[in-house]
Amino acid sequence: MQTNLSDAAKTLARADEAEQILRACVHCGFCNATCPTYQLLGNELDGPRGRIYLIKQMLEGEPVTRKTQLHLDRCLTCRNCETTCPSGVTYHALLDIGRAELERRVERPLSERLLREGLRRVIPHPAVFDALLKTGRAMRPFLPAALGRKIPKQSAPAKTRPAPRHPRTMLMLEGCVQPALSPNTNAAAARVLDRLGVSIVNAGQAGCCGATDYHLNAQEAGLARARRNIDAWWPAIEAGAEAIVQTASGCGAFIKEYGDLLRGDPRYASKAQRVSELARDLVEVLANEPLGQLQVNSPEQTRQRIAFHCPCTLQHAQKLGGAVEAILQRLGFDLTAVPDAHLCCGSAGTYSITQPELAQRLRENRLDALESGKPDVIVTANIGCQTHLDGAGRTPVRHWIELVEASLP
Repeated sequence: MQTNLSDAAKTLARADEAEQILRACVHCGFCNATCPTYQLLGNELDGPRGRIYLIKQMLEGEPVTRKTQLHLDRCLTCRNCETTCPSGVTYHALLDIGRAELERRVERPLSERLLREGLRRVIPHPAVFDALLKTGRAMRPFLPAALGRKIPKQSAPAKTRPAPRHPRTMLMLEGCVQPALSPNTNAAAARVLDRLGVSIVNAGQAGCCGATDYHLNAQEAGLARARRNIDAWWPAIEAGAEAIVQTASGCGAFIKEYGDLLRGDPRYASKAQRVSELARDLVEVLANEPLGQLQVNSPEQTRQRIAFHCPCTLQHAQKLGGAVEAILQRLGFDLTAVPDAHLCCGSAGTYSITQPELAQRLRENRLDALESGKPDVIVTANIGCQTHLDGAGRTPVRHWIELVEASLP
């Protein structure tokens, strides 16, 4: 695609990167075939190709409006288009560049600014989120039914984690909302890894991965969180920690980009690259371990029919589609077939809050596909997807590692 960036756009820090991405696009339109929002809305500007044109026009100096912002906001950043693209266009990077510039040029309505600021002040802070969640649950009987249904149900409490006792050690990102919404997930992961001879060591100063801030266009705040995590993890990395494990694929996808996002930072570039190299989704860790040691022998668990929802951040961002299914099948679980498994559930970080109508339509479509094989339970690999899908009140949804841990003797 030919480009002619404006003089103003050429001064942007990522101008060269944007131009390279734009020139890689041959506007073939294959991306639209797998774009969830294009499938729902049928509007060229609500597909990747149309959004690329909008960003191109903006960087070439043409006027931008709230309409431009609307179409970019509607993107889930599911990266399905990147899996489909024959030209290797890194669409998500261009979208980040375009959204940041658009945020600078077009002021949002006050209601949107307050919502986004509220999300940034709550989600990355586990104590604040937990307190608000507990308050919401306590108030549910007094709330309108429609509002009460939006408050996530109480999850099973966390089981005791094993104390570090193995020579092999790994770090684990605890996450922002997962400790409150699904407190047993990380505990289950630690217990399974302990069975395999791996101890999880704590890095108390590590916090939010930075994805919430970054994808709400507070990009510098997101990168500041990345730097804090690198500092928190670095002593354990120097002490020999083998990996940084994530049980939420959304966090994992972002941490794996630290090296790229901080490549221009002379203080952090090399450390960020090392952290990205050590970042592992839980399924990547287990895939390289002798799973026979787990001795899964709980018939009531393995006889359940299970549908696996593969999060976009696992299959499209991390390119790990099929990995969880392979492990569950190796362990003897009965998986159902899921049509259109490449499509997004509509969670997409904060998307289910900022674009609720589209998110609900995507959720209903996804649940229809997941339930087509009549599963007893749906499992997934990302807390956002888990909470969003489970919030429909249909088939129960859990993290897949909890199912594995529950089946151990």
